Amino acid sequence: MKYAGIFKLAYKLLVNDRGKFSALLLGITFAVFLMVMMTSLFAGILSRSASTVTNVGASVWVMDPAVQTVASSIPMPDYLLDAVRSIDGVHYAVPLYSGGALVKLRSGTYQAVTVMGLDDTSLVGRPRLEQGHVEDIYADNGFFVVDDAEYGKLGSPGLGQEFELNDNRGVVVGIAKVNSFGLFGVPTLYTTYSRAIEYIPSTRFTISYILIEPKSPGDIPEIKKEVAQLGYLALTKDEFDQRIADFYKYQTGIGTNIMLMTIISFIVGLSISAQTFYTFVLENLDKFGALKAIGAKGYELTYMILFQVTFTSLTGYGLGIGLCTALIALAKARLPDYAALVTMANLGLALGMVVLIAAVSSYISIRKVLKVEPFDIFRG
Repeated sequence: MKYAGIFKLAYKLLVNDRGKFSALLLGITFAVFLMVMMTSLFAGILSRSASTVTNVGASVWVMDPAVQTVASSIPMPDYLLDAVRSIDGVHYAVPLYSGGALVKLRSGTYQAVTVMGLDDTSLVGRPRLEQGHVEDIYADNGFFVVDDAEYGKLGSPGLGQEFELNDNRGVVVGIAKVNSFGLFGVPTLYTTYSRAIEYIPSTRFTISYILIEPKSPGDIPEIKKEVAQLGYLALTKDEFDQRIADFYKYQTGIGTNIMLMTIISFIVGLSISAQTFYTFVLENLDKFGALKAIGAKGYELTYMILFQVTFTSLTGYGLGIGLCTALIALAKARLPDYAALVTMANLGLALGMVVLIAAVSSYISIRKVLKVEPFDIFRG
């Protein structure tokens, strides 16, 4: 290989001073760790915030236009359900109740819960049961309990265990699993729609959402148009997910705080790596001058600098990702409701910032190396 000798020499110059090399790696590793950790936490929050949408899995959701998140539902009138069912292109439409309640456990303690009321006829949106039978939800006072990170807050109830909900008796008839855990640390109960509105005090309107299954994807635009004429909003699952994400990004302090921490970590990594690498070049300036004196071209010295910066940056990037994923895995093993989630977008953002750090560091160093004259080196 034409440049194999140049790259080998660049590598030896780089790792010869272990202190400087370690400082370079530490700066980039720390920056990548912070960037990925912060953005992964934000990605986890966004994923958890839309957990109900993910778990129910309906194709189209009808809601009040003022709804921003799935947890802030605004009750809709019963006549809207009939109106939606009459729209051409609607295969079926069912009501969904979503609300908060306070249950009294056998121990005498109280625990806040989220109660999901499923359509009595179809049970659309029901979770997958680990224990019990689906039809048991129609039994007197029947509830499914979700076995997630918050399950223990209910005392890890088994089948047949009883509790009180607004002075009404509730019985656990099923233990369920869901695809996505909730964000707010509250256990989730499933029951029928009629039982939910009977047990939980509410306004005269009781429908939180209407779940639609269109006859075909091509019918969705017309369904959305017809629902809009009724004064309500119809969103696909992905659109509802994005609406929730936009709320947490732009209308809460979470997005701003994560962005600031990401910028700060980038600045820390840039300042440490650029300064350390520039110091490294200054201390090895005589070596670069000697190479120039024996015939090394400017572009060959440039390749050496680029190799050193690239090697250090990618090594630091890998170490930072490894450290972050290890810490997240450890946290999730100890804290099941920990919300961090590493995504390709997080990794791509961190990689882009590392490339920018490498570009700035190499630009400053290359300018210094190309200006050095062998005469000045040997004269010194």
